[in-house]
Amino acid sequence: MPHSAPTPLIAVLNGPNINMLGLRQPHIYGHATLDDVETLCAEAAEQASLAIDFRQTNSEGELITWVQECRGKAAGIVINPAGYTTTSIALLDALLATELPVIEVHISNIHRREAFRQQSYVSMVAVGVICGLGVRGYAMALQAMADILEENR
Repeated sequence: MPHSAPTPLIAVLNGPNINMLGLRQPHIYGHATLDDVETLCAEAAEQASLAIDFRQTNSEGELITWVQECRGKAAGIVINPAGYTTTSIALLDALLATELPVIEVHISNIHRREAFRQQSYVSMVAVGVICGLGVRGYAMALQAMADILEENR
């Protein structure tokens, strides 16, 4: 019987205030909740033949620990760093240390917002950035990750 390759695990990590989706500034972030995003990601992952580990935290240290745990465990990282996008060099360093492909996701178009939101430390390590397409960006990121992993096989 042929042995099939294991399903690649993708960490889908979310930073601060993403737990407030659907409540916080719906005119910017929409009405989808974090549970809706998790369901969307699970469906997109299944279609792309990926497994996901979906998490959200408001703690920078916890997010960094989760990123570090991806090394040797995950095949890639999809991350919405939220408020840590523009502030966390420690998060950048943790992502670099994983040596994994990273796709950065933002629900809003950070380039149409305040100037301070337009500089991303995470973009320095990301193979791609998806922003401004709402929560659909997560599904797009997972499909892109599947394509990247297939190209690198």
